[in-house]
Amino acid sequence: MTTHASRDSHDLPDRAACERAVAAGLARLKAACLPGSRGWCAGAACILEASAPKPGNVHPGAAFPDLAHEELVAAAVAIAPLMDRAGAVPLGRTILAAVEASRRVTRSNANLGIVLAIAPLAAADPPDRVRESLARLTSADAADVWRAIAVARPGGMGTSDRHDLGSPPPADLLAAMRAAAHRDQIARLWATGYTGLFAGLVADLAAEVAAGHPLDDAIVRSHLRQLAREPDTLIARRHGADVAADVSRRAAAVLAAGPGWRPAAAAFDRSLRGPRRVNPGTTADLLAAALYILLREERIRIA
Repeated sequence: MTTHASRDSHDLPDRAACERAVAAGLARLKAACLPGSRGWCAGAACILEASAPKPGNVHPGAAFPDLAHEELVAAAVAIAPLMDRAGAVPLGRTILAAVEASRRVTRSNANLGIVLAIAPLAAADPPDRVRESLARLTSADAADVWRAIAVARPGGMGTSDRHDLGSPPPADLLAAMRAAAHRDQIARLWATGYTGLFAGLVADLAAEVAAGHPLDDAIVRSHLRQLAREPDTLIARRHGADVAADVSRRAAAVLAAGPGWRPAAAAFDRSLRGPRRVNPGTTADLLAAALYILLREERIRIA
């Protein structure tokens, strides 16, 4: 596997490179799940998200020292069969199995946030019934989710006086998510029944596609819109609220560049990679969940 550990991003990759990356990933995904199934939609959402050149994230033109685009695609294919069975398996078990499958094909935490964001949607089916899947949570689900987080070994989670990840799992997982909602956007999804996602990123993506933007541009522009609307909580935990707010302001400035937004996005991308890495990773997780919804509802169609 090529890791591109020393590779840096000096410009956003061209559309052809993104399209080749998506096509290669989808070809691998077809061997794991039937096109259009919930598992295929989950894997395809992850591949689309990873292959679009979103500023500050891994994509075909840029890697992190411990994570490359190829690993994100491998993780997408690994979780797809597990998401396909999500409606028939307890939610916590699906999340744990998906994280374990991802860890077997990657060097680091590749998609814990994505798994936590998409699994309740896949369990609900149709996605707008996600509150029903969250209402069925048990203490066994909480134990499995706590175990999944330990397996993933994510960085930047912080600590909390209540329901800290170093403590035993809570009896009420949804209560724990409500307690963490102020500092973690994925927890906020669970706590609010995904209302903000449907009203925000899902609507953004649908509008960008309806406006005629190619899908990779629509994904990047929606990522920027979400960043401009809401500071990324991973950035806030790792670097502080002021840095997260500044990243949001700069994302808004890229969108305000009008026809020059792509060169502005490339400059923004470079600024997030050095001299220190500032990764809007939770925003990327939310974007994958929004893509899943639109794919599952057939509001976005891909070959």
